[in-house]
Amino acid sequence: MHYEGMIIRPPSEANSILLQVTVGCSRNKCTFCGTYQGERFRIKTDDIIQADIAFAEKYCQRQRRVFLCDGDALIIPQKRLVSILSDIKRQLPWVTRVGAYANAKSLKLKTPQELEILRSLGLGILYMGLESGDDVTLQAIQKGALSEEMIRMGQKARQAGFKLSVTVLLGIAGRERSRIHARETGRVLSAIDPEYVGALSLMLIPGTPLHEDCEAGRFVLIDPDETLQELRTMIEATHLTRGLFHANHASNYLPIRARMPAEKQATLALIDQALAGKIALKPEHLRAL
Repeated sequence: MHYEGMIIRPPSEANSILLQVTVGCSRNKCTFCGTYQGERFRIKTDDIIQADIAFAEKYCQRQRRVFLCDGDALIIPQKRLVSILSDIKRQLPWVTRVGAYANAKSLKLKTPQELEILRSLGLGILYMGLESGDDVTLQAIQKGALSEEMIRMGQKARQAGFKLSVTVLLGIAGRERSRIHARETGRVLSAIDPEYVGALSLMLIPGTPLHEDCEAGRFVLIDPDETLQELRTMIEATHLTRGLFHANHASNYLPIRARMPAEKQATLALIDQALAGKIALKPEHLRAL
């Protein structure tokens, strides 16, 4: 495989064939993210992508899923993306699902009909970084879209038949807007109604604008108990028809995996126990991105 730069993928794609079709992120402006610092976004050439698919055809026959790296494969023009998915379907017939990151911009650029075509070619799940449902916070972190557009694009993906996994960031609003961020994020998640929600806890990365803001006192990072309270408020405000709410990423202080809505109240009670000191939190040195 021809990998370049930093390769990231969702935790649920750990056993997938990682096919890098782009390098970097099409936005690459979020103030908290240092993954692609200094990396100019580009789509890899057809010959490299085809060579990697041929490699997978020969050596990856035990893996049943493909994940299209990097930051936003859905931004690839429709004709080229159709060609890539068609090659995967033809050369890797044992693959049951293809996944990719998506953002509001890339979803907006695709028509509903184009999304349905991609879905028919095996693209089965999209991972969308919401981060927050609070418009003030979204503007501050330069996410590139506000909450109502996030809702529309999330609903658009779901209506096209994709499974949707939405990522949110605990602590991203700082101390001042923590509760607003939690409530508003619950509101947006409820409106999108995705199959999966993944809550990560903010870890500041040196060299990023948000880290600089924290060093200068312009941003206050919340402590573990405040993070748990934010998570509790967010879950309480989130009403999913049917879905999983995960907060079991390596960055989180308290592993949570709740089937919503059935396990919502039990999960809130578990967080209350942790806030009361009856359940130990993950020590700082064991947290990771």
